[in-house]
Amino acid sequence: MTQVSTEQRPRVVKASPGLADRIFHGGSRLTGLFVFAVMGAIGLFLALRAVEALRAVGFRFLTTAQWQPDVHRFGIAAVLTGTVLIAAVAVVVSVPLATGTALFISEVAPAWLKQWLVSLVDLMAAVPSVVYGLWGLVFLEGHVIGVARWLATWFGWIPLFRVDGADPADPLASASVYTASTFVAGLTVSMMVAPIQCSVMREAFSQAPPGEREGAYALGATRWGMISSVVLPFGRGGMIGGTMLGLGRALGETIAVYMVISQVFDIQPHILQVGTNSVSSLIALRYGDASGFGLSALMAAGLALFAITLLVNFTASTIAARSRSGAQSEV
Repeated sequence: MTQVSTEQRPRVVKASPGLADRIFHGGSRLTGLFVFAVMGAIGLFLALRAVEALRAVGFRFLTTAQWQPDVHRFGIAAVLTGTVLIAAVAVVVSVPLATGTALFISEVAPAWLKQWLVSLVDLMAAVPSVVYGLWGLVFLEGHVIGVARWLATWFGWIPLFRVDGADPADPLASASVYTASTFVAGLTVSMMVAPIQCSVMREAFSQAPPGEREGAYALGATRWGMISSVVLPFGRGGMIGGTMLGLGRALGETIAVYMVISQVFDIQPHILQVGTNSVSSLIALRYGDASGFGLSALMAAGLALFAITLLVNFTASTIAARSRSGAQSEV
């Protein structure tokens, strides 16, 4: 009698997606492709309009600090430096503020106060840029002169905080050297990006698993111990995403920066000293009276800002993907 061996194989289960699932997947795919097409169209438009200027100056576009397109002496070295410094000041100020506010709302505030705070933060994110610009110009600039003077007096040995032409030993020295600076512009922009960062971080913190929270308390952790061991690791991806989202907003902010700063076309590495510039404010300043070639030069500057913003966003996506919320939460 011959024994027949039967090979055991797992049964293949096939599920036919319903109409609602097919509509959802198709709509999601079309939405993603549409967003990708719009971004590509914007980049292509800027590149085509900037070709004339980039051909005229070549690589010098990245190393020249002057802006005289009619005589072919122009570049974004100065405005790009100002853009990065303003965004850096804004992020350094806004991230601790946004993180602390998000933790207070999600972990400390009582239920009746939490809803009010969420509404206020969301309302701050909806305030127009021009309002923040007026606030920075009329109120903030005059009230931070003392802080800027103190930083320049005690930390002026650091090149970043040095102010040329200021005499810390003279109490009657003019305070005009501390106005319309990168520091003032960065503080103004930080108030604009902090609500956006806070909203993203708050949502990430609020989704921390209740079981891990209770487990931390059961092991004797204090509230801060629970936050540091559970909430913060779980919300790391949201913190990175919110920070980078605010950085992208700070890099491209136009009206508020344009209203606050005193524009100069020199590389200005001293954040407390009067005078700075940014790519977006340069476009706003020169667009109205630009010639045909000057408009191409402005498009080239916009293309550079567009590329930097994309780089920041892609970097944020990569970092957030490697630190998924909850991936490293431990009790």
